[in-house]
Formats: sequence, structure tokens, C-alpha cells
Amino acid sequence: MDGFRIPLGDWIDTGVDWLRDNLAWLFDIITVVVRFLVDSLTDGLVAIPIFVAIALFALLGWFFRSWQMALGTALTFTLIVAMDLWEPAMQTLSLVLVATLVALAIGIPLGIWSARNDTVRAILKPVLDFMQTMPAFVYLIPAITFFSIGVVPGLVATVIFALPPGVRLTELGIRGVDSETVEAGHAFGATPGQILRGIQLPLATPTIMAGVNQVIMLALSMAVLAGIVGADGLGKIVVQSVSTVNLSQGVEAGLGVVILAVFLDRMTAALGNPGDYPRSLRGVWRRRRTAQSSDSRRDAGGGSNAAADQAEREVASPRRAPVGGGVL
Repeated sequence: MDGFRIPLGDWIDTGVDWLRDNLAWLFDIITVVVRFLVDSLTDGLVAIPIFVAIALFALLGWFFRSWQMALGTALTFTLIVAMDLWEPAMQTLSLVLVATLVALAIGIPLGIWSARNDTVRAILKPVLDFMQTMPAFVYLIPAITFFSIGVVPGLVATVIFALPPGVRLTELGIRGVDSETVEAGHAFGATPGQILRGIQLPLATPTIMAGVNQVIMLALSMAVLAGIVGADGLGKIVVQSVSTVNLSQGVEAGLGVVILAVFLDRMTAALGNPGDYPRSLRGVWRRRRTAQSSDSRRDAGGGSNAAADQAEREVASPRRAPVGGGVL
């Protein structure tokens, strides 16, 4: 077998060169859009006064989960400020949020399409297997080739790495919807689009939100690796700490990543299963709204019953007509 070699890497390299030469305009557009989105979100987060921002994050935790979540968020985000990592943390959060939104904008429609079409599923399955098993560092190489260095290749590599769970769990959620429920929708004359929006997506929401959770976690892990290609944030600090063997700096930056990961994980879990968190502000508001609706229905029912009782009495014992007085 000496001298036998399939130059697969050379073929891929040639293809990448062709794409770079012929689709440079597309890569320029992607670069401008990605930089605008990430920079705008980062500037917005950093522009908010720090303790106002912490209060807002804590309020989100209380609204969707519990007051304990709010307290933990306030304490841990204050720790980020105390470690002087607020701006890098917001840069990482911006990168993760934008990458997650892009990955979900691609992954959820693909998952829906795959769930409704067996041919698409058969095509996507090996592609997703390839994307999930390829080492994460490999995605950085073509990203650098197409987009140079900075936040853009980091975000593109993050989207590619985090995309598969969104597709798989969306497909799993829709395929897991009870077939009898879908058949009932067909029996009532619902169109496929109405069944998707009114039956399949609502019932598949917990599974889809589990996919969102996985996308966020993978995006956060890849956002740290994106520091290798120059993306600003906690990942860049971790890379610098490794290169300079700075243990204290690396531990602090790593702890900041853990805090962001826990916050995002708990928030997405609460979004996927709101009924599991009755002590959240949202749960309290829903209970009050339900109680008010019940009281309103009870009052309306009581009024209608009273009217019905009055009508029955009038039928059983009608009033006599008034006796008119005559002139004597």
C-alpha cells in the first residue's frame, strides 16, 4: 500500500479556494451583518449601568423561575463584576445569543421539514452525524479562511457546531406528538399548517426547548474556543491564560463562563416547562388570572341562575294585571 493515498484533503482545499474566490461578496455580507449584530448587542449590554443590568437579569430569573434564582443571579453576576470581567462576559453573552438565534433560525425549520419528510430525514441524518462528531477545532480552519480572524469566524464556527441538537430535538418533538391527536385535527378539517401551529408545535415545545438548551450550551462551549481566532470575550481571556500559564486569570474567566452557562441553562429549562415553577412571577400571575376568570364565570353563572329562578316564579305565579279605576 506504499504510495497509495486518496488526496481528499487536497480536493477539499481546492473547493474552499474556489468558494473563497467566487463567493467573496457573500462572505463580505455575512461579515458585515454578523459584526453589526454582535457589536450592537454588546454595546447595548455594556451601555446599561452594571447594577441596573444585574437587577434586570435577576428579575428575569424571578419572572421565569423563582426568587431563589433571582437571588443567585444577583450574587453570581455581582461576582463577575468583582472579578472585573463584566465587559468580557457581556461580549461572550452577545456572541452566544446571536449564534443561538442563527442556529435556531436554521435548525428548527430543518427539524420540522425532516419530521414531515422521510427523504429529508434520510439526507440530514448522516450530515448531522458528521457535524456532531467532527472535532470542534476543525470548524475554525475554514472559518478563518473565509472570514479572517475576529468575532465573525468564531460565530460561524459556533453556529455550525451548535446546530445539530436543534434539528434533532425539533424533529424528535414533532414526531413524538400523539398520532391520534393529529388525526383528530385532520378529521376536523385542519390544514397541515394549522395542525403544525395548533397541535404539533405546542405539544412538542418541551422537547424543542430541550434542543434550545443544548444549542445554547454548545454555543457557549464553542464561544470559548472562538477566543483562539480572536473573538473577544471570556474565551479570549482563557486562551491568553493558557498561553501565559496564568492560573488565577484562567480560573476567574472559567468561573465567569460557568455562571453564564448556569444562568442560561436554568432560564431555558424554565421556558420549556413553566408549570414546574409555580413560585415564579409568571406562575403567580397565571394563577391570579385563572382565579379571576373563575370568579367572573361564577358571578356570571350566578346572575343567569337568578334570572332563570325569577322567570320560573313568574310563570308559576303570574302577576295580576292592575285593576283600572272607573269614573263613578
